[in-house]
Amino acid sequence: MHRGGFLRVFFILAAISFLFDWYVFKGLRTLTNNWPWPIARGIVCWGFLFISAGITIVFLIGFGSFSNPKGMMPYHEWMLSLFLTFFITKLIFVLVLFLGDIGRGIAGVVNVVNKHKDPVSHHYIPARRVFVSELAVLLAAFPFFGFFYAMFRGKYDYRVHRQTIYFDDLPQAFDGFTITQLSDIHSGSFDNIHAVQKGIDLAKAQKSDLFVFTGDLVNNAAFEIEPYINNFSQLKAPYGQFSILGNHDYGDYIQWDSEAEKAANLDKLKEHHKALGYRLLLDENLELEKDGQKISLIGVQNWGRGFVQIGNLDKALKGVDPKAFKILLSHDPTHWEEQVRYNPANIHLTLSGHTHGAQFGVETNGFRWSPVQYRYLDWAGLAHEQGRYLYVNRGFGFLAFSGRLGIWPEITVITLKRKTV
Repeated sequence: MHRGGFLRVFFILAAISFLFDWYVFKGLRTLTNNWPWPIARGIVCWGFLFISAGITIVFLIGFGSFSNPKGMMPYHEWMLSLFLTFFITKLIFVLVLFLGDIGRGIAGVVNVVNKHKDPVSHHYIPARRVFVSELAVLLAAFPFFGFFYAMFRGKYDYRVHRQTIYFDDLPQAFDGFTITQLSDIHSGSFDNIHAVQKGIDLAKAQKSDLFVFTGDLVNNAAFEIEPYINNFSQLKAPYGQFSILGNHDYGDYIQWDSEAEKAANLDKLKEHHKALGYRLLLDENLELEKDGQKISLIGVQNWGRGFVQIGNLDKALKGVDPKAFKILLSHDPTHWEEQVRYNPANIHLTLSGHTHGAQFGVETNGFRWSPVQYRYLDWAGLAHEQGRYLYVNRGFGFLAFSGRLGIWPEITVITLKRKTV
C-alpha cells in the first residue's frame, strides 16, 4: 500500500475513534449520573474524552505528517500502540453499549405499539441502564490493562522454549547436540537496552553447542543494530554462530534515494553480521564436524509467500551429500510448506521465524490461538511431516505494536537426539 493509501486508512480510523469517544462519553455519563460528587463525574467523563481524543489527535498528526525516510522509529510505534490500545478498549465498550441500546430500541417499539412510556424518562424508549455501562467498563478493562502490560512488560518478558527432536539417522556424535535459536530481533524497535540485555543473558545461559539467528536483524536500515552490536556479539557457541537474512533486512519497506543507496545499506548490514561474530549464510552450506562425524548446515536468503523470494534452495544445497543430516535456516515458514518439506534432498530440520505469533494470542497446554494462524499454517513451535521437522521461533523482538501479550519473546533451545531401537 502506498503512502496515500496509508493516510486514508489513518484518517478513517481517526474518524471512527472520535465517534467511539462520543459514544463512550455518553455511556460514562449514564454510569456516573447518580454519583454524589460532581467533580468526580467531570473527571471521569471529561477526563476520558480529553485523554482519548488527545491520543487520537497525536496519532493523526504524527502519522498524517509521517515522512521519515528511515521508517518507523520507537516513538512512532508508541503512538500507534497507544492509539490501538484506546481504540480496541473503546470498541469493546461500544459493542456492549450498542447491544444494550438495541434492546432499548426493541423495547421502545413494543412501548409504541402498546402505548406505554418509560416512567423514568417519560419517553417510549427506556433510559439506558447503569448496569449496561458497568458491564461495558468491566469488559473494556481487559484489553486496556492487557495492552498496557504488553507494552510495559510483555515485550521484554523473554521465555525459553525447549524442544527435543528425535531422528533415526542423526550421527551418533551429535546425539544430545544443542542449538540456541533467536529470530526477528527487529533492533529498530527496541527502547530499553537493559531489558534487551536480560534476554541476551538468558540466551547465553543456555550454553548451547551452536547458535543460529534466523533473520530480521533490523526493521529497515542497517544503522538500527549498531547500538546493540556489543550486546548481541556476546552470543558465542563452541560450534559457531550463523545467521541468515529476513524480509525486513533488504530495506524494501522504506524509500531510498537510489538503488545504489539501498544496495549499500544491505552491504553494510552484512558487515554488521560479521561484527556480531555471525557467519551469514547466503544460499550456501557448510559442514559441522564432531568426533569425526558431520552434519550439514544450510542457509538461504529470504523466500516467503507474499514476501521477497530470492532464496535459492537448489544453490544452497549444491555440494551437500544426499545422505547427510541437514539443518536448514530459512526465515519464512511458508518456504518449508512450499519447497522444503517435500524436497527430494530430505532436509531433516528447518528453523524459521517471521510470524512473531502476531505478538498476541493464547497458549496453554491444551489450547493455542493467535490471529496469525489465519495466514500461516505453521506459526509457532514444532511441526513435522514424513519425518521432516520445522520449528518456528516466536521472535525475540517486536514490530509496529510496541508490545507482546500471550505470545512472549522467545529463546529457542533445540536438542537433537538419536532414536534408539
